[in-house]
Amino acid sequence: MLRIITQRSEARIELLRICERTHDDQVVHKEATVREVLQTVKRQGDKALLHYTSEFDRVDLALEHLRVSGSELDAAYQQVPKDLLNAIQFACRQIEAFHRQRVPKSWVHFGEDEVVLGKRYTPVDRAGLYVPGGQASYPSTVLMNAVPAKVAGVPRIVMVTPPGGEAGINPAVLVAAQEAGIQEIYRVGGAQAIAALAYGTETIPKVDVITGPGNIYVTLAKKLVFGTVGIDSLAGPSEVLIIADKTANPAFVAADMLAQAEHDQLAAAILLTDDSVLARKVVEEVERQLVDHPRRLLTEKAIAHYGLVVVVESLEVAAELSNDFAPEHLELEIEDPWALLEKIRHAGAIFLGRSTPEAVGDYLAGPNHTLPTSGAARYASALSVETFLKHSSLIQYSPTALQKVAGAIDVLARAEGLHSHAESVRLRVERDD
Repeated sequence: MLRIITQRSEARIELLRICERTHDDQVVHKEATVREVLQTVKRQGDKALLHYTSEFDRVDLALEHLRVSGSELDAAYQQVPKDLLNAIQFACRQIEAFHRQRVPKSWVHFGEDEVVLGKRYTPVDRAGLYVPGGQASYPSTVLMNAVPAKVAGVPRIVMVTPPGGEAGINPAVLVAAQEAGIQEIYRVGGAQAIAALAYGTETIPKVDVITGPGNIYVTLAKKLVFGTVGIDSLAGPSEVLIIADKTANPAFVAADMLAQAEHDQLAAAILLTDDSVLARKVVEEVERQLVDHPRRLLTEKAIAHYGLVVVVESLEVAAELSNDFAPEHLELEIEDPWALLEKIRHAGAIFLGRSTPEAVGDYLAGPNHTLPTSGAARYASALSVETFLKHSSLIQYSPTALQKVAGAIDVLARAEGLHSHAESVRLRVERDD
């Protein structure tokens, strides 16, 4: 079921296939559906939200129930076990502590001739957080999106999430939102939720930035509204790439691969190793751990289609293949992970050593688990405080300073045929003579 490849050329072909696994002809059809949803919500507002929630989620909502009530938020705390509440609170503190170290500082530099230059960071006015529902609930995703927004100082943060049976929302999700400081929550999901955040409705405010992962319809909707609003990234199916040597524990490696594969049937789990014995043991261990797996059918599909073991000549070759793939999650389960780290150029998050499974980062290490996928780690980074901030340049010139640079500006402006650019400087300089 889990294939072992030994040829580098074949490995490159397979890694490319896995990286491009969402590029199919059906996307064109789905994009047309999403465009229709976006335009309908833009025109009809709340009415369209209720219609699509009934059509897609099979939940009939009254308008007054679109927003989660205060009593429902309060009741959520009574429905969450104490140990889960403690874990949510612990994770929230860990994530906040990490992101507080990442807040960029505004700065001003006073140079010669009273020239002042600087950069000023300010948060967006409103942020919209999308938290997926469906097969599972994700309080960790709530924290990973809400905490950086709060640390950034966003004044108004709204959250949307699909309603479940009887229009309910998992209480752990509601508790996580409140622990992160979010009180404004709407029970709506899919492309219609993205449309509401991008354009605004009678009930849901238009936001400036939308973050959070979702299914293909959510991803396409974020792609199409980008420019009207900012987005964090276009999240694809999750993936892990593990580089392991002979010192790795095959049971640990197999568990980490299955931890990725159990997300959904498009999840990818890849092992690169320079030890053929380890490769065989990991394949055997994956099959053993799948026997009583509670999500066996889904996980087996992911492993069968997008699971891969590659035996390479060296760890350096593994690093090269990893850089080509640019994984969302990269685990270095090797004797000296810090030495190989120098050769890693592209990865969303890097987990070093045998005692650092990806699950640590998924829940509470602190760094964000909303990461670039499908090769986007070549140019993109994790969701962070900066996602919710924008910066303005600060520039001030004194008359003396302007006099000194006037000639160069005049030459450049006239070379570009921009007469008034040159005049705007000349008039000031002549006045101050």
